[in-house]
Amino acid sequence: METHEQQIEAKLLRRWDVDADPAQIADAVISMWQDIAAGLNPIIGKGGVDALYQRSLYLTRNAHPWLITARDPTQPAAMDLEALKSALKGQSRITAAAGGAAVLQTFYGLLSSLIGSALTERLLQPIRVNFLSEPPAQDIQP
Repeated sequence: METHEQQIEAKLLRRWDVDADPAQIADAVISMWQDIAAGLNPIIGKGGVDALYQRSLYLTRNAHPWLITARDPTQPAAMDLEALKSALKGQSRITAAAGGAAVLQTFYGLLSSLIGSALTERLLQPIRVNFLSEPPAQDIQP
């Protein structure tokens, strides 16, 4: 059975079939983070979301050392999605997907440890459903 992290990673790679490039993967990861922030900021506050994001980056950097560049040293407590996007774009598509999924899964785990897995699932369910569902089919003109 696939873990949540493996599901995210596989979805990031499949979203655009074999043509996915690191920029597309970065855009998808950033979109998820924006949705997470929008959903959780009213509940745990911007500072809480930012702190969990920073902790997730910190914990994930051992497995993905290139993520150290996703942190702005001048804004150590802020969620710098532009820095993350830049770091993801600088990797291969496989590495970008793995790193992006790892940070998201670490965040999920941290939030679950604080508020419980049932509440975390309930709060993040709309984001997961939206992301893990297939994108709408594109019209192909003959």
